[in-house]
Amino acid sequence: MFIYCGLLTDLIKSQTLEVVTDNELLDLCRSENQVVALFTLRDCEKCKKYEETLTQIREELVDSLNAWVVKVEGSNLVHIYNPAKEPTLVMFRHGVPLLVPEPEAVNDEFLIDMLLNNRDPVVKELNDNSFEHLTQASTGATTGDWFIKFYSSDSIECQRLQARWETVGAKLKNRVNVARVNRYIGGSITARRFAISQSPTFILLRRGIMYTYTSTDYTIESFLKFVEEDYKFTVKGQVPQPKSIFDDFVHMCFDVIRENPLVWKLGLTVLSVILLCLAALKTTSKPSEYKSKKKSTKSSSKKSNSVFVLAHGLQKKIKRFDYWSVIDQKRSTEIVINKPFILHGTHDILIKKSKTNKSGYVG
Repeated sequence: MFIYCGLLTDLIKSQTLEVVTDNELLDLCRSENQVVALFTLRDCEKCKKYEETLTQIREELVDSLNAWVVKVEGSNLVHIYNPAKEPTLVMFRHGVPLLVPEPEAVNDEFLIDMLLNNRDPVVKELNDNSFEHLTQASTGATTGDWFIKFYSSDSIECQRLQARWETVGAKLKNRVNVARVNRYIGGSITARRFAISQSPTFILLRRGIMYTYTSTDYTIESFLKFVEEDYKFTVKGQVPQPKSIFDDFVHMCFDVIRENPLVWKLGLTVLSVILLCLAALKTTSKPSEYKSKKKSTKSSSKKSNSVFVLAHGLQKKIKRFDYWSVIDQKRSTEIVINKPFILHGTHDILIKKSKTNKSGYVG
């Protein structure tokens, strides 16, 4: 009788899931490769249906995947993986979450098939070095179609999308390559190439044509519908070629200014200060320039009152308004001048003040 009671107790225990706290779940995800967690609430009929289905395949998951199968009641983590909250079934593969859609979560055959076939992360992580090599985007996408999410680590929305994006990858497995690119860390050049200005942004590369997902409906069903049908109704875009180093640098500068308004405001302030300083310097330099011009005018006027008569290396300084006689003693010729005069020849020269006030030949 006691043996029967013990077996019955073990059977009841095997038909229930171990309950863990949020911290214990996080520890399991860090230490174990495979963890299947059911986020549930007490007195929830739909949650009970999820739990019954998961309990039926629990032993197979343990045997095939060596997985931990647990449940968390009233968790504060559930909104990270599913905006619809409880009940939510998530499979963690090496810490990477996969959200199980409701049709699979309540059907034991569909559920075991999905979990066993996606024991490893499906979404490919691309960066600047691997993007073109794997996608062949600029050469016509010979490696197949690619559905790519550009994300950033500091975006709450991107963090909450990770589990759903893995599910999109699982649903499109062997049909469309599903990937993601961190637009700040490792993928900044690629993000600038495709003019990505916000996170998250989704693009579909199909047969050399680019289609941008413009809807704000981030559900698994909406993503799948876009890839399978709705892309036909969006604007076709050419796949941009990789940018040159100079073009990429210019684009990067514009991105920094656009995303950091304080930078361009500070730059504008500095430029304004510099222009004001230059204007002030120009204003103060005008009086001094005027004074220097006035001085130079006086000195030039003083200098202009004097001229030189040059002959045989002889330099005689005379005033402009005085009249001087230049006498050629050999030829007995006298010239009265009041302007610069150069006498050529080998004659003996005598320079003296003229008695007449008229210039010209005297003798």
